[in-house]
Amino acid sequence: MASSSMVGTERKKRLKSTIVLFVLGALIISAFIISMNTGFTKLSAIEVLKTLFGAGTPKQELILFEFRLPRIVIAVLVGAGLALSGAILQGVSRNALADPGILGINAGAGLVVMLFVSFFPTTTAAPIFLLPILALIGSSFAAFLIYVLSYKKGEGIMPTRMLLTGIGVAAGISSAMIVLTLRLSPEKYQFVATWMAGSIWGSNWKFVWALLPFIVILVPLVLYKARVLNVLNLGDQTATGLGAPVDRERLILLAAAVGLAGSCVSVSGGIGFVGLIGPHLARRLVGPKHQFLLPASALIGSLLVLVADTVGRVILQPSEMAAGILVSIIGAPYFLYLLSRTK
Repeated sequence: MASSSMVGTERKKRLKSTIVLFVLGALIISAFIISMNTGFTKLSAIEVLKTLFGAGTPKQELILFEFRLPRIVIAVLVGAGLALSGAILQGVSRNALADPGILGINAGAGLVVMLFVSFFPTTTAAPIFLLPILALIGSSFAAFLIYVLSYKKGEGIMPTRMLLTGIGVAAGISSAMIVLTLRLSPEKYQFVATWMAGSIWGSNWKFVWALLPFIVILVPLVLYKARVLNVLNLGDQTATGLGAPVDRERLILLAAAVGLAGSCVSVSGGIGFVGLIGPHLARRLVGPKHQFLLPASALIGSLLVLVADTVGRVILQPSEMAAGILVSIIGAPYFLYLLSRTK
């Protein structure tokens, strides 16, 4: 009887989690449609539909296909990538406050992107496709630095030490970026300021194609490793006892988290807190099992960045407010709330 009751409870949890994922997917589709209709130049739902099927005017096609759709797609991809990166970091480190922005991984990617932009133009195709790779190098360097500074022989990596080290590394890299802005021309300074605010500046299809390979390769890999994350959450000794190659799997997952964060930051700027908010909300909705937690985190992250970017485009028309600022308005108080509850 007890066994059948447990099976029934597990089925209810899976059904609830599946329903949550479908609801989140429906919300993203709704936000996607609203975002296509929203902007300085208004397009009604009928006009958007006609344009999608090739019956729109040249002006409507230009607005929808060249300006809005690439930006919307990037917002969805970036939100999913950053939220998944945060979910991996929280799972691997068993630290509820882990986030690629807070830990300085985003800042490392941003530093290399800024160095590149300060010396080379980003208007040609080759530099655009190089940006995710360069950002990956920068984020990998930041992650390596955090790992080395937070590791202590005999104790390994303590969650609190890693968090404080990451905050310190992020502050140091951000300071270096501010110093580097002194040599920039006004045009490039404007770009860097926009990037640091977390504005989705890569708003054409070249940036979508530059980011897409990283998402297509790394997201399925992370979802495939969901069971491994479940085992790692049990602790190193238990995971080793269950036969999991802990060090190898942790390295693979950390590499995936760094790759997702670095590639996303290269086209979206320094959007923080998505990797913190997404996994936490997902955990409340679907529970701790990563088979549901990871896709729920990705969907929540996509929804958060898409809504923030859409609201940012209309709240101060004809100017824009960066999506990163709107996310931070939510994320900073949430981070302080979580910090106050952490023992």
